[in-house]
Amino acid sequence: MQGATVVLLHGLWMNGWGMSVLRRRLNKAGYRAHQFAYPSFRQPPRANASKLDAFVSALNTERVHFIAHSLGGLVLRHFFHAFPAQPGGRVVTLGTPHSGSSAARWLDMNGLGNSLLGQSIDAGLIGELPAWNAARDLGVIAGTLRMGFGCIIPGIPKPNDGTVSVTETRLPNMADHIVLPVSHFGLLFSRSVVAQALHFFENGAFSRP
Repeated sequence: MQGATVVLLHGLWMNGWGMSVLRRRLNKAGYRAHQFAYPSFRQPPRANASKLDAFVSALNTERVHFIAHSLGGLVLRHFFHAFPAQPGGRVVTLGTPHSGSSAARWLDMNGLGNSLLGQSIDAGLIGELPAWNAARDLGVIAGTLRMGFGCIIPGIPKPNDGTVSVTETRLPNMADHIVLPVSHFGLLFSRSVVAQALHFFENGAFSRP
């Protein structure tokens, strides 16, 4: 439904302005998009979920959709688990490692977790996440253009977007899953991603030929 509110969640090492292109395109399509910024490195997803609850409550609206990039999708997992009484709406995640990130596990095992990932690994990037209970529709978009920081990390299953593998984006009880030829950060700038997210908001499923 056009005119509905959309909350955007960024990923690790980013801030709300990293979602600006996506926000402008959603506004142009008739939605009211808001960027939620949170300390992705300094606080774990569970704590950032509490901040998100306060942010959504302040919007005072009856319907809210969400688009979350990467780590932002894990913050949403904690958010809906801890604060289930939310306005209606649908959720789209972009390149979120719902089953845990092999790249994050490799960094952590090699002593780089605290310095490069901070608190994001605490019930976050390396797993131990609350289940998705399917109380609202979740659409997952994964990328297959292998480009980015993750290319120097060994062992990320293929196909992947340069940071997160397609397999890692899947989780039980998701409503739909689609793969697009974009990189991990390219997910934030792709017009195809926006079109698919809008279609999911309207229909609860992605668009296919």
